[in-house]
Amino acid sequence: MTIMEGVVVAMGGGIGAIVRYFFSAKLNKEDGLPIGTLVVNVTGSLLIGVVFGLQLSLLWTLFLVSGLAGSLTTFSTLNKEFVLLWESGNRKAFVGYLLSTYGLGLFSALIGYSVGVNV
Repeated sequence: MTIMEGVVVAMGGGIGAIVRYFFSAKLNKEDGLPIGTLVVNVTGSLLIGVVFGLQLSLLWTLFLVSGLAGSLTTFSTLNKEFVLLWESGNRKAFVGYLLSTYGLGLFSALIGYSVGVNV
């Protein structure tokens, strides 16, 4: 990794982290579905699909995928929320959140890729 590649990833990562914090703070509720996390994960999946479909340069790919989408999406928070839903006994919400996160994420990545390839 070059210094420039590291800087580009860090810039995208900073932006993605701020956007994720904003959506989590606005949309996640203590005792409800973590809609903010769902939104950022699905949006990040869409972005990654578009970027790979467009076949952008390495620096743009690093900025948008490794940096922005990498810090925007959050696997660790997602799993924490799965555990909290399960432990609270809210099995329907757990299953719904699990299916919607992975289903919408995969669907968004496929749509994004298709859009990127056809631009």
